[in-house]
Amino acid sequence: MSLRQQIELEIRERGPIPFSRYMELCLYDPIAGYYSRNSEQFGKAGDFYTSSDVHAVFGRLLARQFEEMWQALDRPQRLEILELGPGRGLFASDVLDWSQKKFPEFFAAMNYTLQESSPALRAKLGETLHEHISSGRATLARVAQTLLSATDPEERPSAAIHRACESETPVIVFANEFFDALPVEILSPRGKLHLAFEASQLTEIWLPPTAEELEFLDRYSVQAEAHERIEVPLAAQRWMAEIATAVRQGFLLVIDYGYTRSEQLAGRHRGTLMAYRQHSASPNPYQAPGEQDLTAHVNFTALTAAAEQAGMLPQKFVTQSQFLMGIGERTQFADAFEQCRLPQERAKVALQLKHLVSPIGMGETFQVLLASRGVEPDRTAALSGLRFGR
Repeated sequence: MSLRQQIELEIRERGPIPFSRYMELCLYDPIAGYYSRNSEQFGKAGDFYTSSDVHAVFGRLLARQFEEMWQALDRPQRLEILELGPGRGLFASDVLDWSQKKFPEFFAAMNYTLQESSPALRAKLGETLHEHISSGRATLARVAQTLLSATDPEERPSAAIHRACESETPVIVFANEFFDALPVEILSPRGKLHLAFEASQLTEIWLPPTAEELEFLDRYSVQAEAHERIEVPLAAQRWMAEIATAVRQGFLLVIDYGYTRSEQLAGRHRGTLMAYRQHSASPNPYQAPGEQDLTAHVNFTALTAAAEQAGMLPQKFVTQSQFLMGIGERTQFADAFEQCRLPQERAKVALQLKHLVSPIGMGETFQVLLASRGVEPDRTAALSGLRFGR
């Protein structure tokens, strides 16, 4: 049975489904979902690429930042790094390998946990990180398939994150391009978007939104004007609340493309849902269910509020450019060029680094949210990723 047939069957049995449920099935169905089918979506040969696909320097710079965080926590004997949605494991491999080479004391304290629900990607992680998993330095978290977008509290997961270490162990939760792939609700002046089948066709219909969804727009977003559609990322809010609550001592680091409410009020980012396939973007989410990536920009105003309400201390937003420049400027980005032997190798790496930090590349598109709990505020503010331009 194709995914489209599964969606049709669910609608016939349950009635119209909210768009968030459609998006969840398209991305996370255990068999036919986009992230479940295979592990070849990433990279320049796939549908999209992440910062780790550009160059290993992204992971190397973050390894340097994680080591600083470990120092800020008074060098605990054990520190867990929990990566959400690690994909194929390129970032984790870069962090682990570079830490082992450059920061041996930090590496000895590190326990790297990978939380990935896709069976295909879990298999790929096992291959990419075989050495570190075999040594016990890295762990694949036990993750059950859950209803990310469930509105019934009894259907929601009891905990969004799955740690391999005891809850008292200091932790760094890292999420790179994770929140943009969580299901969203879509509201317009006509109501809340649902999908139905009429005359054997998948059809959009509009039903009354919930009080929670309307309150979200009032607090963290904007009301949709005529012909506008605004995303309401309630699943992301629930994940953030549960993640932040679970961090008893440590840091949360989120890197993603997104916006603030003030930008929406200025007329920007008012409707950001997109489909991606073979590096081509389309506004049509219904074209190929399960065969294209569906994403929505992250509402950082709302995410920050959820972290703060759970007791974490968020820092001022910085761009990925500012964050990476802050980490790399002290060493003049030696992490990038150390293995270059020829001038042409340095030139190639310089172009890759430029793509990560320049405004016309990924540098200004991606935002960084860093929050902490149980850490001296001055120590958090002194992290190199937050210092660029001060």
